[in-house]
Amino acid sequence: MFRTKRMAAIAALTAIGGLTLAGCSGSSEEVAETVDPDEEVTLTFAFWGNDVRAALYEEAFAAFNEEYPNITIQSSFLDYPAFWEKRQTEAAGGGLPDVMQFDYSYLRQYSENGLLLDLAPYIGGVIDDEPLSDEILAIGEVADGTFGIPTSTNAWALFENPALLEEIGVDGFPGGTWEDYNAWMGDVTEAAAAAGVDAFGGGDYTGRIQNFEVQQRAKGEDLFTEEGEPNFTEEDLAAFWEQGAGVREDGTVVEQQRVEELTPLGAFDTALTASELTWDNFGAGYLANLGEGYETLDLVAPPTTDGASESDLYLKPSMLHAIASTTEHPEAAATLVDFLVNSPESGEIFGTNRGLPASTTALEAADLDAFSQKIADYEASIADRLGDAPPVPIVGYGTLEEKFRQIGTELNFGTITVDEAVDQFFSEMDVVLNS
Repeated sequence: MFRTKRMAAIAALTAIGGLTLAGCSGSSEEVAETVDPDEEVTLTFAFWGNDVRAALYEEAFAAFNEEYPNITIQSSFLDYPAFWEKRQTEAAGGGLPDVMQFDYSYLRQYSENGLLLDLAPYIGGVIDDEPLSDEILAIGEVADGTFGIPTSTNAWALFENPALLEEIGVDGFPGGTWEDYNAWMGDVTEAAAAAGVDAFGGGDYTGRIQNFEVQQRAKGEDLFTEEGEPNFTEEDLAAFWEQGAGVREDGTVVEQQRVEELTPLGAFDTALTASELTWDNFGAGYLANLGEGYETLDLVAPPTTDGASESDLYLKPSMLHAIASTTEHPEAAATLVDFLVNSPESGEIFGTNRGLPASTTALEAADLDAFSQKIADYEASIADRLGDAPPVPIVGYGTLEEKFRQIGTELNFGTITVDEAVDQFFSEMDVVLNS
C-alpha cells in the first residue's frame, strides 16, 4: 500500500529526473464539508524556520487566498528552540496558534494534554485523504485520534561529501556493516593525513539516539513500546556505546574539542568530516553552509547490523501540521492544513524545503532540483529496508534525545566511561517516564 503508492510517485519523478490545557479538547461531532465563503475568518499560523521558509509560506498563503479570499492568515516564525519555548508558554495560557507546524517528538505530549484538535472527523472531507496513504496518516495518530498531518517525510541516511573525498583521494562508503563503516572512516582519516588534508572520515555516530534506534530495529525492536515503556536493556545500550570506543580512541573520528570550536556549525558542514549520519532533509542546509566549492552531496544507505537490515529504517515526518483544540474556526484551519499538505501549489512552492512531500499530489507537482532529486532517489532506493514507523514518541522524548547527545559528547571527550554513561541515561529515562 504505502510503499507501492509512494514509491510509484517517486519512481515517476526519478524517471523524469508537561503542559496543561487552559480550555477544552475535542472536535465537533458534525463537521462541515467546506468553509463558508461569506464568513470572514482570521487564522494564526506559527512555524519554525528562517527567512527563506518564511518567503515560501507567504507565497503559499497568497495562492491559498486566491481560492479562499475570506480567510486571512497571520503568520509568525522563530528558530526551532525558541518556537517550542513560545508554544509551552502559550499552551499554559490557552493561547496556541490556530495552525502550527509541528514536530513528531511533541505530538504525544500535546495531544494527550488536550492541546490539539482531533483531525479524524475532517479526514476524507475537508482534508483530502486520497493523496495520503493510510501509513502516512497513521503517523499522526495518538490513541484514538489523529492530531497531525505529515507535510513531508525524511529517512535516516549517510551523507557524503564527494568533493572532499576526491580531494583526499578515496571512494565513498561502499556499504556494509557498522564495523565496515568504522574501518572506512579510518581509511579516509589516514588518507587525508597522507594527502595533507585536514579532515576525518566522520564523527562519533554513537552520540545520536537514531543510530541506536536503527540497530535496535534491525533486531525487530523499537526503542519504546506502544505503551511508552523502554524496549531495550542496559546491556543493549552499553554494547552500542562500546562500538564507538575504538574510533574515539584511535583518532579515526574528529575529536570533540574541534567540534565544539565550530559551533553553531558542525564538522560535516565545515568540511572537516567526509560523512555524517542524519535525516535526509538536512542536505540543503549543509550545502548552504559549505558554500563555494561544494556543489552537491551524496546520500547512501546507513550501515547494516550484521547484515540484517529489513525494516531497520522508516519514513519519519520531517514535520506535521496540527490545529489547536481551542481554535474558533476548525473547518477553516483544516482547509488551510489540506492546502499546505495536498495542493499542487504547495508542492511547487516548497519543493523539499520541508522534506520530500508526503502527499502524492504535492510530490508530483514539485519541481525538484538536482539535489532534491537525489533525496527522492535515495528514499526510493531504500524501499526494501523501510518498515512501519515506530510508535509516536513518548512524552519527554526530546529530553532523552538531548541527554543522549550530551552523554555522547562526554564519551567523545573521554570524561565518562560507557558504564557511567548507561547509568546516567537510565536514570534520566526513569525521571522522564515517571514524572
